Amino acid sequence: MKIAYSDIDIHFTIDGVPIQSTNIVFEELTTAIPAHSHGSGCYEIHYISAGQGDLLADGQHYDIIPNTLYVTGPHVEHAQFSFSCSPMQEHCICLQVKKPKGRALSPLMDAFCSTPFWLGQDTQDVFTLMKQLFSELSHHPIGYQDQITLLLSQLVIYMVRNYQQAAGTPFQTARQHTPDANPITHKSIIIEKYFLFEYQNLSLKELARRLSLSPRQTQRLLMTCYNKTFQEKKAEARMSAAAILLGDKNLSISSVADALGYATLEQFSTAFRKYYGKSPREYRKAMPETQ
Repeated sequence: MKIAYSDIDIHFTIDGVPIQSTNIVFEELTTAIPAHSHGSGCYEIHYISAGQGDLLADGQHYDIIPNTLYVTGPHVEHAQFSFSCSPMQEHCICLQVKKPKGRALSPLMDAFCSTPFWLGQDTQDVFTLMKQLFSELSHHPIGYQDQITLLLSQLVIYMVRNYQQAAGTPFQTARQHTPDANPITHKSIIIEKYFLFEYQNLSLKELARRLSLSPRQTQRLLMTCYNKTFQEKKAEARMSAAAILLGDKNLSISSVADALGYATLEQFSTAFRKYYGKSPREYRKAMPETQ
């Protein structure tokens, strides 16, 4: 099940800071989300209402259980997968924040922008806010546009209150943000979504079509933005997903190969060994047991 509002363009401000939301999604996660990161000013807020899984963020593993709330901000590499016996149900809100130059941020926005990664148990009833947000987006009652901006503003406030309440507890995890002068572009969003969600059937020709570029121009853009060729990005996306799926011991290695779009188990094993230097079975055996 997936409910996605990916073509919206919501603009609002908090304490003089412009914020834009273009992607609001509720989904039962039945496939792995491979490792990826977002550009400057981009913050994804994730709320898990049900199910269990694993999050890999900045090289650290985190257990995900119901009522887990986490934010993945600029340049935080993260990947996640659900346990097949209990798939996660996730609300995900993407916010693009444009910090004003030459002006100090308010305490609220400074706390939000300087926390590109945080994970903990929600204490502010974000679930109720998410349900109301999706109801407004679905039914369009009178005044829904204004109500949506109010709810998104409230979500930012709730996030900062969660940070403050959890400070000093084992759940509190944050690191300081290193600014990047290169803003995220419309084309990079298309590229990130394509490799993130469609790693089973990646095609240079199809990506070029979505970017309205030639295949050669698309290759140049990938080298400019990521310093990788299409084939390197394809291998990275598939192998990142493979590493996550292998963590679910309920999935056979053949099932992992099928989920990644490989025609045979042998093709998958060959590609995996070339990328990681060991077979999928050896890689799985070396993984720590899930608690």
